[in-house]
Amino acid sequence: MHDIFKIVLYSSLSGITVFLGGLISKAFEKHFKQGIIKEEIIHTSIAFGGGIIVAAIAFVLVPQGMSSMSVIPMSVLFFGGAVLFFFIDRYIEKKGGSLSQVLAMLMDFVPEAIALGAVFAIDHNLGLLLAIFIGLQNLPESFNSYRDLRTTGYSSRKCLIILFLLSFSGIFAALLGYAFLRDLPQLTASLMLISSGGILYLVFQDIAPMSRIEKNWLPALGANLGFLVGMIGQKLLGV
Repeated sequence: MHDIFKIVLYSSLSGITVFLGGLISKAFEKHFKQGIIKEEIIHTSIAFGGGIIVAAIAFVLVPQGMSSMSVIPMSVLFFGGAVLFFFIDRYIEKKGGSLSQVLAMLMDFVPEAIALGAVFAIDHNLGLLLAIFIGLQNLPESFNSYRDLRTTGYSSRKCLIILFLLSFSGIFAALLGYAFLRDLPQLTASLMLISSGGILYLVFQDIAPMSRIEKNWLPALGANLGFLVGMIGQKLLGV
């Protein structure tokens, strides 16, 4: 019961940043006038989120996935994840709907939350590190999800309601992972590798191109800052 309480707590804290990102985006929309500074902040936030995602892959998902996999299964799962996300990404693009950014965020959030629950019973520090990564990467992603929803006609209130409800999906995903995957390390490793392949595809297909501004180098520094956050978290927790 003690573990379940911690899982709910950690997944709640990592998930609430989905809603907080929306609130920050609402305040940003209201108080910042259109201009180069606003564009720099938007693109830097995208790059920052990308840097954190790469750190999550480098320090958590891939190392844990590789630890219990031989070369061939590891390669198939990692590349299979990239192919899977390729088809999902194409489907979303064809739909051209307002939920494209939201769905992309969930494709990161939900698998990682499942992994959080699955690894928590084995290593609490790893679970905490993963929760920190998830929470930090959700913040800039939900910041941009709110903006995407607004540009397609959703009211501010509806945008925040959607993001608030989505913030709870991590709790259910983490409990699912804890209940069914904690004694299945191979399956957990498979999930991590599939997620890693898919997320890395999204970073180079969607996130990195969106972060670039002509003749402006600030967003690239945001990516480095995001990766540094992952390095610091890994070092502090000693995982």
